[in-house]
Amino acid sequence: MKTAEAAGQSPKKAPPGGKAAPPKLQDIEALITNDLEKKIVEAFEVFDHAGNKTVDIREVGTIIRSLGCVPTEAEIQEIIVNVEDQETSGSVHLFKFLPYVAAEISEYKMQPASAEELLKAFQTIDKDNKGFITKDYMEKIIMEEGEPFTKEEVDEMMTVAVDPNSGHVNYEYYINQIMVDVKPNIYSLIPPPEEKKRELGAGLL
Repeated sequence: MKTAEAAGQSPKKAPPGGKAAPPKLQDIEALITNDLEKKIVEAFEVFDHAGNKTVDIREVGTIIRSLGCVPTEAEIQEIIVNVEDQETSGSVHLFKFLPYVAAEISEYKMQPASAEELLKAFQTIDKDNKGFITKDYMEKIIMEEGEPFTKEEVDEMMTVAVDPNSGHVNYEYYINQIMVDVKPNIYSLIPPPEEKKRELGAGLL
């Protein structure tokens, strides 16, 4: 039997309901037009263990936080709903992740607290104005109030927060430590409105 090519005919296209071909690597790279998008791609690729521009859906929160954002659990779930691959459940492709996350950050969502806001929060719970709180009290607040953290995340925080000599959290010193350790602010990479020649991610879909 002759094939369509052998008969000089064009091969039939996949039916409308068929699976679309994944975007090519060069197609994605060509759409990275600013430092914000570049930073998001770099963070994504750290967790792209197969090198196919796809990550496990469970890595989404970690990727967002690695950018210096502080999302709530509800914000992470909202991102997942919008970027999860509908054909391969449980995975996220950079093709959808990049424009959505870039747009969220460009609206200044998920920003971390400032040093002043953190100091005020610590002073509120330091009712005796000692300038420190105990390790146990800080762990209790982290685990029982606000957004949930894993035991590993809490242990990592305590490594930085607790003074090895006193065993307490000297919060002004701790705030200075985490502020110094913060990577270049992802929000400083948002392109000024006048420089945006297209909407973030336009042309991706």
